[in-house]
Amino acid sequence: MNRVMIIGCGDIGTRVAALWQARGAGVTALSRSVSGAERLRASGIEPLLGDLDKPETLTHIAASSDLLYYFAPPPPVGESDPRMRALLDTLSNGPKPRRVVYISTTGVYGDSGGAWVDEETPVNPQTARARRRLDAENVLRDWGRRQDAAIVILRVPGIYGVGRLPIEAIRSCRPVVNEGECGFSNRIHADDLARVCVAAAELGRADTIYNASDGRPGTMTEYFNRVADAVGLPRPPTVSRAEAARFLSPEMLSYLDESRRIDNRRIREELGIELLYPSLQAGLDACTRHGSGAS
Repeated sequence: MNRVMIIGCGDIGTRVAALWQARGAGVTALSRSVSGAERLRASGIEPLLGDLDKPETLTHIAASSDLLYYFAPPPPVGESDPRMRALLDTLSNGPKPRRVVYISTTGVYGDSGGAWVDEETPVNPQTARARRRLDAENVLRDWGRRQDAAIVILRVPGIYGVGRLPIEAIRSCRPVVNEGECGFSNRIHADDLARVCVAAAELGRADTIYNASDGRPGTMTEYFNRVADAVGLPRPPTVSRAEAARFLSPEMLSYLDESRRIDNRRIREELGIELLYPSLQAGLDACTRHGSGAS
């Protein structure tokens, strides 16, 4: 891959860009603002101004890259992803990437009652947030088939790492739900996710889905407690699920209402991924060695 383009170049995009730059590839990324463009330039990334919410600003975009990463989230409302559609409409009128890697969410599986979930598990999105992601997956995969572009979907759970820990929530003593009332949640370290993104570009099969998780499910309460221990803060107070409904946001409650355990065998067996941080403890140890930050 001599040229890489990233749509939605935030934390994960910047990590992915650095891995490709280390291999000698040039990286271009879309930016909505001049200040965002300056941030990209500071990381050696060539910025391209445009806004997915304003399709008329995308007309100058041509996919001169071999590889395109799409990391931009859908809009916060609705049942579909017009941002994905706007980009694909633009790309349909010019040069096209040979491969597109899209970060979706394991939320498209919905609640499995704590059962193990792999890529063959039927999707059952139970929130508008997850339905928007599934819409983007479907639109992209259909476009790839029509345009003869290899599409790889990464379904990702919670992401943690340096700069992505809930330290401020812990400092503010935000309560968590009693451990016994928590379902399973899943996560992956940001550095491992970036490595999965590179492997998906190199080894991922076209029109294929990969669950990008560390394969070590736990609970959200366990996660907050372990982060607190790692950074030397008191563990959060606990409340019942019924009490939590009085002060948690609907979005946070929706996470608590879904329980699943994500199988990651496909990234290990097909993409050859050996996780740097195969457990939460290993990842948190690395965060505290290199400096942690709030999310």
